[in-house]
Amino acid sequence: MAERVVVIGAVAAGMSAASQALRVAKRNGRDLDMVVIDAGAWTSYSACGLPYWVAGDIADVDALVARTVEEHRHNGLDVRLGTEAVGIDLDRRTVDVVTLDTGDGERLEFDHLVLATGAEPIRPDLPGVNAAGIHGVETIEGGVALLDHLGEGDVHGAVVVGAGYIGLEMAEAMIRRGLDVTVVDRNEQPMTTLDPDLGQLVHEAMEDLGVNVITSTDVTGFDMDREDQVTGVRTADGTLPADLVVLGIGVRPATAPAGVAGVPLGRSGGIVVDDHLRVPGFPGVWAAGDCVESWHRVLGRPAHVALGTHANRQGRILGANLGGDDVTYPGVLGTAISKVCDVEVGRTGLGEHEAAAEGIDHVAVTTESTTRAGYYPGTHPITVKVIAERSSGRLLGAQIVGRADSAKRIDPFAVALWNEMSVADLAMTDLSYAPPFSPALDPVTIAARRTAETLGLL
Repeated sequence: MAERVVVIGAVAAGMSAASQALRVAKRNGRDLDMVVIDAGAWTSYSACGLPYWVAGDIADVDALVARTVEEHRHNGLDVRLGTEAVGIDLDRRTVDVVTLDTGDGERLEFDHLVLATGAEPIRPDLPGVNAAGIHGVETIEGGVALLDHLGEGDVHGAVVVGAGYIGLEMAEAMIRRGLDVTVVDRNEQPMTTLDPDLGQLVHEAMEDLGVNVITSTDVTGFDMDREDQVTGVRTADGTLPADLVVLGIGVRPATAPAGVAGVPLGRSGGIVVDDHLRVPGFPGVWAAGDCVESWHRVLGRPAHVALGTHANRQGRILGANLGGDDVTYPGVLGTAISKVCDVEVGRTGLGEHEAAAEGIDHVAVTTESTTRAGYYPGTHPITVKVIAERSSGRLLGAQIVGRADSAKRIDPFAVALWNEMSVADLAMTDLSYAPPFSPALDPVTIAARRTAETLGLL
């Protein structure tokens, strides 16, 4: 008799888990009856690509969809879109769902439950926050609403609230659309995943691009006209006029109704899972993606790091285990890159502020270099910051801010960090060289060597 699996969430983690589970179960001689539900209208799409679709780099939203609902159904998945999970009973092993178009309800029984509900945008509880013209762009539906607004015309100025990854990428999209752009954030500098000194470099670069960047300022509300259309963003220092507002404050784990049902949540609010993506204490309950806490390999404890790379990998590992294999998820480093126009940002591991908060005795060394040989046309400056443990020289993290060809240089740091290398080891690693691609010693090598020299290791 087939085992009934209910998957809540049809984007990265959920569809990766469902598809992989079917493949592995078939190989292992198991029969799974897989039902996938999602309140949205698309499956398996790249949320990370949404800002570039809004900017106009991607003409058709269908290009962001890796696999359509029809393809998933052809492969044996019962995918039900426009369907919301409204209640979970872990004792009775049921999920109550509602079809949004009709309001019809249904109770689904399960042998296995996969929670892949992702993350939800933080929407501040402020006066006027529900005015027309205030947008979040974490879903295709959000992107459609924003593009419809832009298509109405008479939109000249945009205010982006929040200067993290989403805020920066949406600031670029608005610039590309020809709008006057202001970014406002309560923190000292943009990109709080960077240390403030590198955040300052991002701040200066954005100002050079014509973005008005306002930091250390709280948003207190939103003004609107008689038609409830947003007209301004109120801050502690005055009101910023706005024809359009984008909320880029960040995300948090989307855990309702799982949390209400008693699924354990960690200190970040993410679902607690083991290294097989099982929920401890609840046999047959699994979770993956942006709704969970992941083991952080440098911190040595769970943390919430919402990235598509993690969601896809976790979904595949969950699916393999659900299908009968035995695979572990090794953890995360928080490696990420982003850009605003030609300003690129990369980071991995711990920043100096995080190392200090963890009580780790460390050094931090910042190095200026170039992306190519200094004499080669098209070279750009690049700033690399390395954080290392003082006692051992073990790499703890790295951050990069530069122009073209800068951000992907975070990857050698991520590999070194994954393998617990010292900065001295990284400094002697045989990286490639040719003048069109790097100086004789790559910026990665130079930064690692200078950190090792600071520690007396070289």
